[in-house]
Formats: sequence, C-alpha cells, structure tokens
Amino acid sequence: MATKITFLDNSGFLVEFPKIFLVFDYYRDPAHDVVKALEHHPDKPVIFFVTHNHADHFNTDIFNLGQSHRRLFVLSNDIPTREIHDDMPIDWMSAGDVIEGLPEGIKVQAFGSTDAGVSYLVTMADGFKIFHAGDLNCWHWDEESTSREIAKAKESFSVIVNRIASEVPDVDVAFFPVDVRQGANCAAGAEEFLSAINVKYFFPMHFKGSYEKACDFSAWKLSPAVEARTTMYCLHKPGESVEV
Repeated sequence: MATKITFLDNSGFLVEFPKIFLVFDYYRDPAHDVVKALEHHPDKPVIFFVTHNHADHFNTDIFNLGQSHRRLFVLSNDIPTREIHDDMPIDWMSAGDVIEGLPEGIKVQAFGSTDAGVSYLVTMADGFKIFHAGDLNCWHWDEESTSREIAKAKESFSVIVNRIASEVPDVDVAFFPVDVRQGANCAAGAEEFLSAINVKYFFPMHFKGSYEKACDFSAWKLSPAVEARTTMYCLHKPGESVEV
C-alpha cells in the first residue's frame, strides 16, 4: 500500500502509513494537513519527531495536536523542557541512541548532526526506512567561509555520512536540506549523501529561498548510478503531497 508524504513547511513532513502517522519537524502547517489527517483517522496513532531545538524545526504546538489519539514524541535531548510535563509520552534521543518497540513495530536510530540536535532513521516493521536529516548538512559558504572552515565543515559532514552509510546503506525515503543561501554549493551535502547511501525517494527541504534553485536537479552533480536508483521530488508548497 502506498505511503503518502505531505510537505508542511521548511523541514516539516507528514508521512501517512495505513496504521500510523509520522510527523517530522513540525514548525508550521499553513494547510492544516496534520489536523485534517488526525480528524479523519481518530483511531490512528501518531508519532511526532523533532530533530533539534531551532524555532524553524520545533513548535510547542505539537503538544496540543492529536490529544485524543494515541501519540508519542521522539525528541532530541536539546529540546527545552519548560513546556513538557512529566506525563507526556516522550522518548529523548542523542546521537547513537536506539529505540525499539514503538507503535506498529517502529525502530528509531539517532545519528549525528553538523548543527544542533540529531538526524533520525525510522525503520518500519516491514523494513521501510525513512531518514530525516534535521540540520545535518555540509554547512559552508564559499564567499564567507575561510578555506580552513570549509575543510572542517566538509570533514565533519563526511564523518557522519560515512557512519550512517556503514550502518544503513539503503533507505527508502530521505528528507535532506538544500539551502539556497549557500549559493552554488547549496546541493553539495545532498550530492554527497546520495552518493554514499542508496536512496529510493529523495525530498529536498529547508530551502530558505528559491525552491526553483534548490530543485534544479539537472544542475546537480549526480553519478549515472544515483540518477538511475533515486527518484527526486520537490514538494515546496505547504500541503503538497505525493504517494510513493
């Protein structure tokens, strides 16, 4: 059965499986897709994932959503606790942590980030894998960064990507930043990630500018092998969705 993926905003996505909803990095939902989905399926559980504490990835509104549902929150350990009550069903994660036995047999692994928090690998009971990078990316700006800063950024990013690839050589869905503020190198991190890991369906996110530039896949440096194995999607308008 198809998996429905809906873009919320920035790095936020709603992923709908037959028996569960997954919500990643809810920041804003102008099209109200999460509320609509939960209203239409009152018996379906929902897991909210937050990769880190940046305001464009974490909104405390998630604690008010789906209150009549079976729900769970998977949060990075840098999320502030002032909005969190002891009775909230929360699993806290740092890089290297693994959680198993979640609803519908879901397993979650937390990997590192080159910014705040973590990145997540979510494995469904049937083996379907989703990777959400959070702010894991090769963050550097050629116009502003020194050569030393660029080299350090590349090394830090490559170490994490290689670690992920060694444990998880294949994923079905990957959500990954392509931030056009980085100029000509905005897709460099995504290109390296796609080269190292076999991705079936790739979704750029965190555009921070022109989505047309972020989604100009013809300009990306992708090998024929990557082009053959990966389907690229560009969901950029809140509420846009696709079934994979």
